[in-house]
Amino acid sequence: MEAGAAPNAVPSPLREPGYRVLLGYRLCAILSYQVVAVTVGWHVYELTRNPFALGLVGLAEVLPYIGMALFAGYLVDHLPKRRLGALACTGLATTALLLVLVASGHLAPGQTWPIYGAIVLTGLVRSFLTPVYTALFAQVLRREQFARGASLGSIAFQAAMVCGPALGGVLVGWAGKTAAYATAAALAIAAGAVLLALRVEEPRSDGPRAPVFRSIREGLHFVFNTQVMLAAQALDLFAVLFGGAISLAPAFIAEILHYGPEGLGILRGAPALGAVVVGFVLARRPPGRHAGRLLLWAVAGFGLCIIGFGLSRHFWLSAFFLLLSGVCDGVSVVLRSTIMQLVTPDGMRGRVASINGIFIGSSNELGAFYAGSMARLLGLVPAVVLGGCVTLGVVATTAVKAPKLRRLDLREL
Repeated sequence: MEAGAAPNAVPSPLREPGYRVLLGYRLCAILSYQVVAVTVGWHVYELTRNPFALGLVGLAEVLPYIGMALFAGYLVDHLPKRRLGALACTGLATTALLLVLVASGHLAPGQTWPIYGAIVLTGLVRSFLTPVYTALFAQVLRREQFARGASLGSIAFQAAMVCGPALGGVLVGWAGKTAAYATAAALAIAAGAVLLALRVEEPRSDGPRAPVFRSIREGLHFVFNTQVMLAAQALDLFAVLFGGAISLAPAFIAEILHYGPEGLGILRGAPALGAVVVGFVLARRPPGRHAGRLLLWAVAGFGLCIIGFGLSRHFWLSAFFLLLSGVCDGVSVVLRSTIMQLVTPDGMRGRVASINGIFIGSSNELGAFYAGSMARLLGLVPAVVLGGCVTLGVVATTAVKAPKLRRLDLREL
């Protein structure tokens, strides 16, 4: 469908009961995860006053995530998806309850190692969340609904990214870290319960299952031999890796912008608010022609916004730059999701979503570690500005090296 065309002939995905339930699962799970993320950031910085410690939070999550992701995709393709998703939500709840014990002083008071340990568990279970959603997405919607469904899914995702940090910041500021972690546990339990309520016929595979490593290899071969998908994922990986300024928000709040935890919630939620706004636009007018160029311009805009955030000395100007970065990132998210859903075979969705998660999901945590390391070496502002400049270089390189992405038309997929 060409950008600007009215998709009146295609029923709204929101008319599908299964899709609405699936969005509820996604909302609750991400809210839980984001409340923990913003609370852990404040908690760790409060204990250490060290930006590098914030980078270690990202590393503690991304390493187990990457290690588990491919196996999670295999399991999602071969086992009941709803049960796996509910089990992963139970893991999120367990993480939050462990952090309740830490924050309340019942477990290693004043120490950071149990916090990092809980985040390791988060990384393990989070590797199941998106593959479950992606595989069930294709079972509750028809193919012609995928583009609008991806936009609406992005809205749900980013709405949780707005509300989660804001809720976490308010809870930390007014009720304390223990209450914030307890709320996250309740949200994770709700996500699992919602998913179990989904009514969908999950296809059963006939015959013996393919060996684990051969099956994983098939998924990797598919992704690395589908040039448009690989280029889009690599573009996002390196852009977010070098532009991961948001992970340094607690340090910016304390040392440059001089706000409390409520301000941290605003900064963490601003990018997602921008992505929600653009998600509504793209749900109404799905991208089609010139989708590749739009993706490249969006990531370039993201890099410029990160540079602006690094140079800003005023809280609301910083929040505005992060809001604009979310608009740019929201365009990228919708385009990548639509590409993945349109080109992936049904029997491979779990594995492909997991590989996509290694590219996309891990880039945030790796970006947090990179940003914390560079902040330690160069200082907060130079680290963020350099990251934005490198992001612009990544876009230019991708535009030259991946002409198929530059010429991408979604109507041809």
